[in-house]
Amino acid sequence: MTDEASKWTVHGERTVYESDWVRVGLADISQPSGERFEHHTVWFPPPAMTVLIDDSGQNVLMAWRHRFAPDLWNWELPGGIIDPGEDPQRTAERELIEETGYRPRSLERLITFEPAVGMLRNPHHVFLGRGAELVGDPIEVNEGKFEWVPLARVPELIREGKIQNSGTLVGLLHYLALGKDAD
Repeated sequence: MTDEASKWTVHGERTVYESDWVRVGLADISQPSGERFEHHTVWFPPPAMTVLIDDSGQNVLMAWRHRFAPDLWNWELPGGIIDPGEDPQRTAERELIEETGYRPRSLERLITFEPAVGMLRNPHHVFLGRGAELVGDPIEVNEGKFEWVPLARVPELIREGKIQNSGTLVGLLHYLALGKDAD
C-alpha cells in the first residue's frame, strides 16, 4: 500500500565523509507537511550472514566474540561484508567457510532487512544453511570462537542479553518463529 501524499521527497544529497566502511551524507528533504530541511544519511556496506543448522537440526553455529565499539561480548552468526559485485548468497557461503571451515549442505535466503530503516542504508542479508560439512580449517582468526549452540538455548541467551547483534537476532528469531518448516 503506497500513499504518495505521505512520502518524504529528496531534492538532493551530498557526501560529507566517505571511507570504505562508512559514508555520511546530508540530504535536502521535504516532509509531507511541507517542512524542508537537511537530514543526515549514513551508509555502511551490506553484510550477509548464515543461520547454519547442524545435521541433527538441534544446533546453530555461532561465535562468542567481543565487539569493541559497544565494548560487549555476544553470540553472533558467521558472516561478513559483501564484496563489490558479489552475490549476497555467495558472500554468506564464502564467509561461513573462511570463518568456520564449514560448508552448508544447502543454503537459501531467509530474510533481508534494514537494521535502522529511518537513519541508515545497510541491508542485511540472512541465509539459512541446513546441514554442515567440515571442509577445512578456518582461515580468519579474529572472528571469535565458533561453537554449536543448542537452538533450545537461544531464547534464554536473548533474554540474558548474550545475543545483541541485529543480524543474529533477526535471523534466529525468524528461524525459530517461521523457518523450521520452510523447505
